[in-house]
Amino acid sequence: MRSVWRKSTIGEEFHVQLGKRLDAAVNRGELKLCINNRGVRWGRIDITQAVWAPLTKADVSELRLKAGDVLVCEGGEIGRASVWRAELSEAYFLNTLHRLRSRRGYNPDVLAAFLERWATTGELLALVGKSSLAHLTKENLLRVPLPVPSPEEQQRIATALRSVDHLIASLCRLIAKKRDIKQGLMQEILTGRTRLPGFSDPWKELLVSDLLDFKNGLNKASQFFGHGTPIINFMDVMRAPVITAERVKGLVSLSREEIVRFAARRGDMFFTRTSESVEEIGTAGVLVDDIPNAVFSGFILRGRPIAPVNTTFLAYQFQLPSVRKQVIATASYTTRALTNGGSLGRVRVLVPSPDEQAAVVATLADTDAELAALERRLESARALKTGMMQELLTGRSRLLVEAAS
Repeated sequence: MRSVWRKSTIGEEFHVQLGKRLDAAVNRGELKLCINNRGVRWGRIDITQAVWAPLTKADVSELRLKAGDVLVCEGGEIGRASVWRAELSEAYFLNTLHRLRSRRGYNPDVLAAFLERWATTGELLALVGKSSLAHLTKENLLRVPLPVPSPEEQQRIATALRSVDHLIASLCRLIAKKRDIKQGLMQEILTGRTRLPGFSDPWKELLVSDLLDFKNGLNKASQFFGHGTPIINFMDVMRAPVITAERVKGLVSLSREEIVRFAARRGDMFFTRTSESVEEIGTAGVLVDDIPNAVFSGFILRGRPIAPVNTTFLAYQFQLPSVRKQVIATASYTTRALTNGGSLGRVRVLVPSPDEQAAVVATLADTDAELAALERRLESARALKTGMMQELLTGRSRLLVEAAS
């Protein structure tokens, strides 16, 4: 007969401590490395996000992390949690985090998994109450109900989920490495610093206005969206420099005249026009498929070729730091960062022969395909973990079979 999980609360099973509050007026003490909420990721602690903060002797005694502590975000993405595994020999934590330290042997990996599942399903907000949408208070956290499997079953659950966490972490590292390699490759072959075999002709420096004609997108009231003709949106451009038909999910209801005026066709470039972050404006993407009756939104600009140019090559160029600096330098600022066709037209780019443009695009497309394959594997691994948590943390599937009495 399987044992029934005991019911408890986080407060009964864990000692909860809020981290050090930084106050410029009273800060004093010795500088120590501290973890904040930016460093807490699901399944891992990113120590590159750690910051130096002055701590008193009392702070050092009270806030030093030990292996097995669970760090939980107090604000931001509330409830995001991970286990401290002594990634550093000495570290502390700030008041953007709660530290949960087991009182009587509760497995920290199992607690972190419960928090991840509840945060993913939205149950955590229901458990702590709507008043905690902005912050997860210690009082509310203490009251969160917590199932208590037997120590043996906790260990088996933790081991099973940690194996998936290791897979996810390894894929994340591999993707990061591949992106770094791609960035280095782009810097070499999109600037002419390194030439592909068979090419030696000099590159020309041109204004973007010599290559593209710009047009603003359409604006419609909310009731026109959700049905009608396909529309390319801000996020379609932000996701990647290549926009495929499969990725365009938005729909808008328009007249035939509007469809003609705001048409989006294969080979057109699109640029993000406005954002709260200056880093997001002037991001470029190119439509590489034919989408009947497709149009584009008012949050982006269309750049249609007026001279022979491979617009996919040009979209890749807009990822280069040297080009991004020009985009940002020509932007305007009110309550949001803004750019327009005139500003983007003043950006200067280096352009090789059509054949070399095509060869560069093919080389980068191979790298993008490898990245896409890794990201699909990562998505599958995350889906696997979600499914495992749903089974193992609800008691629907049990990993410990007890002998019948």
